[in-house]
Amino acid sequence: MILKVLLLLNKRKRTLERDIIRIDEEKCTGCGLCVPNCHEGALQVIDGKVRLVSELMCDGLGACIGHCPEGAITIERREAEPYDEIAVISEMVKKGANTVTAHLKHLNDHHEYGYLEEGTTWLEVHSKELSFSVEEVLAAVNGQPVRESGADTSTAVSGMSVAHGTGHGHSAHGENHGHGAHGGAHRHQGGSCPGSAERLIAPAPAFAGATIMADAPSQLTHWPVQMHLINPNSPVYRGADLMLAADCVAFSLGSFHSRFLKGKALAIACPKLDHGTETYIDKLTVMIDTGRVNTITVMMMEVPCCGGLIQMVRAAMVRASRKVPVKAVIVSVDGKILQEDWI
Repeated sequence: MILKVLLLLNKRKRTLERDIIRIDEEKCTGCGLCVPNCHEGALQVIDGKVRLVSELMCDGLGACIGHCPEGAITIERREAEPYDEIAVISEMVKKGANTVTAHLKHLNDHHEYGYLEEGTTWLEVHSKELSFSVEEVLAAVNGQPVRESGADTSTAVSGMSVAHGTGHGHSAHGENHGHGAHGGAHRHQGGSCPGSAERLIAPAPAFAGATIMADAPSQLTHWPVQMHLINPNSPVYRGADLMLAADCVAFSLGSFHSRFLKGKALAIACPKLDHGTETYIDKLTVMIDTGRVNTITVMMMEVPCCGGLIQMVRAAMVRASRKVPVKAVIVSVDGKILQEDWI
């Protein structure tokens, strides 16, 4: 319950008009048959009646309706807190694999692919902490058998990739299979790798004659920048405006250096291919509490798996003792800014 509250406070308080269940107390007998069929945990029997105890947890899709023998549950459209899939899935995993599977199938059946991607990304980021196999859950959601260990675990939900590894040979358990920068190099945290030695870089000044991209100066101020290699206690991050960017952003966005990176301390990551991303949350927490970063800008590609970056930041914000402003920027594959919001 504390986690739900912290996740809620981590967002700006707001309501919106959306579908949400309504319980007719005159018809409700308090039998509770609907409660176990609300996988999100939004219903409880209180004082002999079923109550909606959390608007945040109710997805408004009505899985509980068919289990009410009195017809006391309906769906209405009204102002309510926005549904939070991350809050839901982080609590739901305590109920086990079957409940999680039923929940994800429910989202898939109702074509809630955005929530589905949020939930599956969270599961994959936290897979090592769970008591069940995320790979088996995703296979069950898609009605597919579990693949052999080391095989491509790509699964699709109505055309959307749910498990990591689509076309990349990356398993749902976070194993990398020869991806160059995303292979073994990401497993080092400095160590004896000469390329990971920390260094400072003085950005070249912009000049009027920079008319083509080849002339545009880099705004990178330090090295290394990959999340597995950086030192979260490095002076470059102390009091800095942190830029946490998906690996692909700089390749898609021509103005990345001049428009977004300038004046910021960079860290990069790939939530789809990187292994051991739990350490990223730990490092972000250190940057927030010890390094006391001023702001965090999270730049992601439009592809669903990139949403794992913002979930890592949210998880770090829950763990941290201080709060910082966070901006989310979504970039299209053809280099356009699709969304830029403080969250």
